[in-house]
Amino acid sequence: MEFLQLVETLRAEEASPQRLFGSEGIGLRSGNRAKDPTYLARLREAAEFMADLFEGRRHPYLLREAMTTSDFPLLFGDILDRQLLGRYAETPSTIGAYVTMKTVRDFRAAKLFTVDGAESVLSPVGQREEYPMERLSEGKYEYSVSKYGRVIPFSWETMIDDDLAALQDIPDRLGRAARRSEEKFGTGLFVTSGGPDSGFFSNANKNVINTANGATANNPVLSIAALQDAYTILSKQRDSDGEPIVIEMVTLVVPPALEVVAQNILNATELWLNANGAEPDQQLHTVNWMRNRTTLSVNHYMPVIDGTYGNKAWYMFASTGSTRPALIMAKLRGHEQPELFMKSPNALRIGGGDVNPMDGDFDTDSLEYKLRHVFGGTQIDPKGALVSRGDGSTFGV
Repeated sequence: MEFLQLVETLRAEEASPQRLFGSEGIGLRSGNRAKDPTYLARLREAAEFMADLFEGRRHPYLLREAMTTSDFPLLFGDILDRQLLGRYAETPSTIGAYVTMKTVRDFRAAKLFTVDGAESVLSPVGQREEYPMERLSEGKYEYSVSKYGRVIPFSWETMIDDDLAALQDIPDRLGRAARRSEEKFGTGLFVTSGGPDSGFFSNANKNVINTANGATANNPVLSIAALQDAYTILSKQRDSDGEPIVIEMVTLVVPPALEVVAQNILNATELWLNANGAEPDQQLHTVNWMRNRTTLSVNHYMPVIDGTYGNKAWYMFASTGSTRPALIMAKLRGHEQPELFMKSPNALRIGGGDVNPMDGDFDTDSLEYKLRHVFGGTQIDPKGALVSRGDGSTFGV
């Protein structure tokens, strides 16, 4: 979030605080002063002041004077916090298309109960006959959230000197770090250092592509024929009653190395295919129906985690909204977004007077900002996922 954009947001908040301090949007995490129009006006003035500094309309030495006032550290902290959340919101998230997001109340293991059964086709009931009884079976999954974060220290001299770029950098870096942490964690739910998670993807779970275009082709490379086979395999999945699992929309997840191939396939307006059962020189000409059923997600952490198949493997997931998601991630309720903290000074001024947080630590004059982000997740149902390692090898047991 750039400073000028931040200033305009603050002006809107001053006129209508509910816009950002309700359930939607990005706002201050301190409820009382968030609704104080006087505080909002001062916050806007501080943001305009910082914008002028970064745009070169004011001389940096004025920052020294501003830091000596008792209210500027609080205002400056809120400005950094808003920039952090703005950058976090602007950084793209890819896992949200196929990882179901939840919230939990605390750090204890959250239990997700599933019920199977009683969904098969109804049995006929004759005259004066008893209705057939069918028992339900239960399943349970557990997941929890954990804290992630870091501390960034910098010297009091940095604040006094003209190095304003360092101050502007902090929320940008922390915002990107928070989003990247989510992305890597979500990717690690189904990718390991040795390739696709073999406990989640296996022939026993029927979610490994081992045939393509009617012929034996283990883990085929990404192609039109392989995608057709992936749709067919997903359509054959059955629930505990043996009934079909209907998946209307899917997300194709590929590494950056396969993005061009995937884009070419999904953005083609027409498909030319060998007609089923016909001679090799006979082709079927059809509209590209796959583009209306498939969302593309380019995952940059697949090759980072998986050094063997990370640039070849491709995955298909039932899009979020499924009654039995393949993967789930959770945030701590009330702390869904990354939070920024500033360390209180541990020094007292001889002779009295307010202690300015910008004065820093007693021993070193250093200033410290802390980022805290809370999330977690787990695997749920492999029936809504599919993989090909993309190298033609045999995979799965």
